[in-house]
Amino acid sequence: MNLYIRFFDNETLVHNVEEALDFLASIPEIPLDKNMGNDIRSYVDSDVTFPKRCKVRPHVYFIIIKTEAETMQDFKDKKALRSNDSNRREANEVVMELNREREGWYEGSLDFKRVVLIPATGKHEYRDTHFVARCKAVSGLDCYNRIVDYLQTRVDRRSQFPSVKGKNFKFKYLGMWK
Repeated sequence: MNLYIRFFDNETLVHNVEEALDFLASIPEIPLDKNMGNDIRSYVDSDVTFPKRCKVRPHVYFIIIKTEAETMQDFKDKKALRSNDSNRREANEVVMELNREREGWYEGSLDFKRVVLIPATGKHEYRDTHFVARCKAVSGLDCYNRIVDYLQTRVDRRSQFPSVKGKNFKFKYLGMWK
């Protein structure tokens, strides 16, 4: 595991924590102390894969990214990105299932942000709303579109509907219509 470190125009790719600390110590604007060194070491030793921002002073940070890249050019070309194939595969399966055409009855459930008037104050607020409907459709995507079209004619136009690919929409095929 290598580390990409960037502070404004200063950047490097190092192979271990000691090289990272040496690089950071060479930048006069970064006050490298024992706590920051321990923080960087714990980040590198952890299973955390997302980038880490380290505060230098208010509104000024440097960033550390774990990477499999062996050279700076590989990192810049994004050749060693940590690809999470299982997440990508699951997303592709969701899209394929949404688009798979099977005419029949579907049950779709949708969690959305509904705009509601508060009579006491005369103001509006967003409320989490769960909606379930059964409808005739030709695919999961068609089911979603029918539910959203129905709701848009019955709730405030400022209500927010989730993405069809997100976790706030679920559907199941109930069977062929007669």
